[in-house]
Amino acid sequence: MRTLLPLVMSTVLVSAAAAAPNALLAPWSGPYGGVPPFDQASPALLAPALEAGMAEHLVELERIANNPAPATFANTIAAMERSGRALDRAATVYYIFGSTLSDDAVQQVERDIEPKMAAFRDSITQNEKLFRRIAAVYDARTTSGLTAEEQRLTWLTYTNFVRAGAKLDAASKKRLGEINQSLAGLFTQFSQNLLADESERYTVLESEADLAGLPTSLRAGFAADANRRGQSGKWVVANTRSSVEPFLTYSTRRDLREKVWQVFVNRGDNGDVRDNNAIIGQILQLRAERARLLGFETHAHWRLENSMARTPERAMQLMEAVWTPAVARVREEVADMQKIADAEGARIKIEPWDYRHYAEKVRKAKYDLDTNELKPYLQLDKLREGMFYVAGELFGMTFTALPEGSVPVYHPDVRVWRVDDKAGKFIGLWYFDPYARVGKQSGAWMNAYRNQERFDGEVKTIVSNNSNFVKGAPGEPVLISWDDAVTLFHEFGHALHGLSSNVNYPSVSGTNVTRDYVEFPSQLLEHWLPVKEVLDRFAVHYQTGKPIPAELVAKVERAKTFNQGFATIEYLAAALVDMKLHLAAKPDSRIDPDAFERETLAKLGMPNEIVMRHRTPQFGHIFSGDGYSAGYYSYLWSDTLTADAWEAFTEGKGAWDRDIAKRLHDHIFSVGNTIDPADGYRSFRGRDPQIEALMRKRGFVSASASGSSAQ
Repeated sequence: MRTLLPLVMSTVLVSAAAAAPNALLAPWSGPYGGVPPFDQASPALLAPALEAGMAEHLVELERIANNPAPATFANTIAAMERSGRALDRAATVYYIFGSTLSDDAVQQVERDIEPKMAAFRDSITQNEKLFRRIAAVYDARTTSGLTAEEQRLTWLTYTNFVRAGAKLDAASKKRLGEINQSLAGLFTQFSQNLLADESERYTVLESEADLAGLPTSLRAGFAADANRRGQSGKWVVANTRSSVEPFLTYSTRRDLREKVWQVFVNRGDNGDVRDNNAIIGQILQLRAERARLLGFETHAHWRLENSMARTPERAMQLMEAVWTPAVARVREEVADMQKIADAEGARIKIEPWDYRHYAEKVRKAKYDLDTNELKPYLQLDKLREGMFYVAGELFGMTFTALPEGSVPVYHPDVRVWRVDDKAGKFIGLWYFDPYARVGKQSGAWMNAYRNQERFDGEVKTIVSNNSNFVKGAPGEPVLISWDDAVTLFHEFGHALHGLSSNVNYPSVSGTNVTRDYVEFPSQLLEHWLPVKEVLDRFAVHYQTGKPIPAELVAKVERAKTFNQGFATIEYLAAALVDMKLHLAAKPDSRIDPDAFERETLAKLGMPNEIVMRHRTPQFGHIFSGDGYSAGYYSYLWSDTLTADAWEAFTEGKGAWDRDIAKRLHDHIFSVGNTIDPADGYRSFRGRDPQIEALMRKRGFVSASASGSSAQ
């Protein structure tokens, strides 16, 4: 029998499997089909659980591979779907610790286990007996009476194995395994460097004078953060987007804006032991070598082969169609800001640390809208209830808060809701972890702790949303910015995608769809934040309880395309650099990331007043794992779908059109990856998406002549 893993690793895994029972491996107990055992979890249990889980999974797969019966969907593909459950449970807790509770002990586990997990994954896709059985089911998929979902799952399983090197010769497989293990270590190192710069670098505001221009709520949040860091009597601007961006918007201290901005944009790029540039160079080189081994011209070609875009060229075509009008809009925005700065006698040239600050002044001058006026109406708890309202109106879901202590949580900040459908039937749990803390990665994201499935009986999903809002003083409401409110709705869109899932097999459940499609449902949900009914009910003043004034809502509506040049170029520069890096990377040469970034942006004509939303040394989307690598364009691709889909509502009866909402649920939110996403979109919309809606949404000139589309 072929050895699935290197001998040393196999010994470790077998030993782990023989060890004492580990709480992280056991089937989840308790209500709702079982819940994660966070009350029993600790960093010390993570590595043993993962190693034992991998060992058990290998035994299960060997049993499938060596089944003497002819390969069928039931004894091969479905059997694989049934395998690895203990490892899934352990990995869920491991990834939660890594993203939200990362300390020295957790980080040591990551450094030790990630290369082993990479080798484990390779051992599966390189199992020749197992692949022969998968191939036999694949070859007979259209003639063996399989359902459409079973055919889709078989195609995905086969395709994923081939893309991971199942057809390579022995020497190539060996080298592929070495590359993947090296990459796993580099991804971990990159992520830990970035987390350290975000956690340990921050700006201390020493006096009241340093707070000039900051709203009361922001001051309170910065003071609370300072107290948590042992800086009582001072204020701390954490090195995370949720703290930095409002500071840059409202602070009138230009010197401090520059200081805070410099700390933020130089994460991972400080020339110290946490500098990520050398790591990035290695990652790019190894990815290029892997792509070549797998028969692809570049890593970008490999990544996009099974995406909606299919090729880097099609993704580039869309990005380039939007880049030129977006740059033109930036020039207009900068000119408007410079006029205000000159009129004030500021005697400055607009720089990146000025952009958000002066954009607010332009917004006030052009639309009589100061976003600081919105913040007293944007209470985190009320907006959360607003999201529940949208889920109820669109999809008939109801959210009921569980009593504290009724299910285990991994941190006191986490709360849990039960979710039911319109008939009152339980469909899942929603966990919410809203606040920033040391050891939690920055940004906002969604996780599925457990995927929905029903091929062996009903299994209900468990999903979570995670944010990094600055926690205020006890008892005080958390007030958030409009942009943060949009992000809140965005991530909840991912959660609804998971909660809506109605499929048989977990591998094609919920958000397990192509990267340039997964952001579509989440971006679409953003459109319900400014809907009148939502704002009237849930955007209420934190002191008076009065709803947001109609005239203020009207100002928001009039200003909806304001600053779209900045927002588009900030994002698109990062997406283009991502794609160009992976098109340029070669196995036999190493790229200098800082130099490549500078030279690429110069060739693109990047406005000097803006920096990439994620500079290369801190670009966790593409260098903390393979997930979004050569795929950051996905947000624009998905937003093309989003803009076109929203116009289906506006062309119909509006945001609450029941018929369109049902089509959205039936063809987009509930089907997971059981159908080709392009087919799903056509079933919803009646045609392919068109770029014109995107251009209208952003207030740019039409790009119809370009012929670009996302289909």
